[in-house]
Amino acid sequence: MIFKRLFPAAMFVAAFSLPAAVPAYAEADAESLVNALNAVFGAHDGVRAAHTHGFCVKGNFTPTAEAASLSKAPHFNSKTPVNLIGRFSMGGGNPAAPNFQKDNVRGIALHFDIGNGNTTDLLMVSAPVFAAKDPDQFLALLTAVATKDKEKIGAFFQANPNSTRQAQWLNARPVPASYATVNYWGIHAFTFTNAEGKTRVIKYKALPVAGEVGLTDEEAKAKDPDFYRPELAERLAKGPAQFTLTAILGEPGDPVDDPTELWPEDQRKSVTLGTISITGTEDDKTCDAGIFDPTLVVDGIEGPANDTIFPMRSAAYAVSFGRRAK
Repeated sequence: MIFKRLFPAAMFVAAFSLPAAVPAYAEADAESLVNALNAVFGAHDGVRAAHTHGFCVKGNFTPTAEAASLSKAPHFNSKTPVNLIGRFSMGGGNPAAPNFQKDNVRGIALHFDIGNGNTTDLLMVSAPVFAAKDPDQFLALLTAVATKDKEKIGAFFQANPNSTRQAQWLNARPVPASYATVNYWGIHAFTFTNAEGKTRVIKYKALPVAGEVGLTDEEAKAKDPDFYRPELAERLAKGPAQFTLTAILGEPGDPVDDPTELWPEDQRKSVTLGTISITGTEDDKTCDAGIFDPTLVVDGIEGPANDTIFPMRSAAYAVSFGRRAK
């Protein structure tokens, strides 16, 4: 399955200039962020600068009736399952990032086929927060880490405690036993609009139908560094890997412009949007033909207006794509 709209290379050659929709920052732009990622993890030809280690999958999404009450987006109103292409990955830019690494996020990125070759995308990671509130802070974080100087790195985190929240979250939990047995969050706030024009601010969360299953530190260390791929293949031979996609309903005062801030989920209502079913693996070339773009939304879904990490992700992915597509 290959979707027609997987962002051809020509589109991203033009994207080397920062898109007009992306605000200017004191230092950070898409090029500098990709360069900083390369400084930390090395520049590796032909692969992504971030979430480098991963593989492509396919499946479908079946919406609930409740989804349409929140958003008029086509994939939330479909009467039949919506085909999708996805990619599981480890965070960071190491192409050999070990699957047993505890303090690294797992990611799931999805292209939903909404017809006529068009897609809308959803990107989620296995922590509810990001490591930086804005592009400048992310650039400063990467620059500090690239020095490998413990004093400089320590000084950065002391001055920027919000950048420690993601690692703290991950380190407080076991290594996921599978890409299919861990929760995933969309770290940004989105505004849903339904057919009646009613709006609601939400955050995405996907819960594994198989339940959360982790490994002890000893079990994790005994695993092959790339154990997720064969584990998922074995799992899929028995049936689909499924996730319940939910919308956490925001309330007044919940932060919508800082992805390092945690929403109080235990005090918020959620609505089930549908079921993501991963049914098989897909040729990696399918996923590598373009990018998964968090800003690629459709009528009925609007991204956060003042979250400056949100548009910069799209611009940085475009730069990375242009480099690996050469």
